Amino acid sequence: MKARQWRLDILAFLFLLPFLAVYVVFTIFPMFKGLQMSLYDWTLIKKMDFVGLNNYIAMVQDANFWRALWNSTYFVILSTPSMLIFALLLAVIANQKTRLQKFFRSVFFLPSVLSVSVVSYVGLFVIQPYTGFLNNLLKLVGILSVDQEIFWLTESSLAWIAITAITLWWTVGVNMILYLSAMQDIPDDIYEAGRLDGASERQMFFRMTLPLLGPITKTILLLQIIASYKVFLQIYIITRGGPGTDTRPIIQYIYEEGIKNNHMGYAATMSYALFAILLVLSLIQLRMSAKKEAV
Repeated sequence: MKARQWRLDILAFLFLLPFLAVYVVFTIFPMFKGLQMSLYDWTLIKKMDFVGLNNYIAMVQDANFWRALWNSTYFVILSTPSMLIFALLLAVIANQKTRLQKFFRSVFFLPSVLSVSVVSYVGLFVIQPYTGFLNNLLKLVGILSVDQEIFWLTESSLAWIAITAITLWWTVGVNMILYLSAMQDIPDDIYEAGRLDGASERQMFFRMTLPLLGPITKTILLLQIIASYKVFLQIYIITRGGPGTDTRPIIQYIYEEGIKNNHMGYAATMSYALFAILLVLSLIQLRMSAKKEAV
């Protein structure tokens, strides 16, 4: 029996070996290589002098780093609550047993299959002044006069609204599917019992559905925070981090320092700082979730 079990274990390991090799080469090795880079004055050509913790000290004293980190944090604050609310709302609509159920699900999820570049350029077309769809729609309904224009990308507050709206339109479908799947896992017997007790649809939603969606909400919250901190390409395409550097996220600043300014060691240092922040936030949320489940 032991010999047979050993053969099965070896066979299973051989099947896992290709994935393990790829994972080590493309994930584990780059992590340790990045840590090494953060301790050197490293360029795109070669590593230069060993500088120890000087890159980390320079990062702490870098006002641009803190501004870019705040921009990413601000995007998290804007996008995360909005994502949870809209994903839940769309899931409720898509869960209704109507003839349009499949249509709603397809339409809500469709933007998620588009690439970030396509979504960004569509967003630019919608919000551009004079010929953009959004400004013309506002004129049509009377919110703007014929000679008024909103320049969405010239003011930081409006730029953030545009970036957040475009990102939500692109990504809300995935989280909607997660909520929808969790809703369909709720037994119908619970709702039948609620109706027998005289509960209204509104009461059942807030006192039964929402509490039962708690675990998936925590998962979506964690995933959204991580994804929002990693935002880069849509902002780079839409605003280039402007006006000025008002919408430049931390990932863009890392890219500019590493690729454009040839400071790979410093870019690696900021990358590990962001990794540490996300790790701490994830551990805090998991710890809070574990405490609530224990209670």
